[in-house]
Amino acid sequence: MRHRNKKHNLGGRPRDARRLLIGNLATSLILHERIKTTKAKAKAVQPMIDKLIHSAKTKTKVIAIREIMAVLQNEMSSRKLFDELLKRYEKRDTGFTSIAEIGFRAGDAAPLVQIELVK
Repeated sequence: MRHRNKKHNLGGRPRDARRLLIGNLATSLILHERIKTTKAKAKAVQPMIDKLIHSAKTKTKVIAIREIMAVLQNEMSSRKLFDELLKRYEKRDTGFTSIAEIGFRAGDAAPLVQIELVK
């Protein structure tokens, strides 16, 4: 039974593909601060972004860099996280992202959302 075990399968992808997809979405979200994606992918990447920002705020810099670079694919995204986003969120504990529905995709009518970092 899967009591209280929440996991986003993202369409039955293998574990490695799912991990890379979430990492790429997290990298794009940190670099661009706003991305358009499907609702399922946005809900899968939202806790990862919150964990990354929270660990960058609370843990020592060496440990935080190791955790962040295990997920993010680009050095510029980790630099932006430490340089800009930590200053922006120093008074905020949670809720670093927001999801807003924007409609449906034309090809397969998948629900599209816009996930963005809160200002």
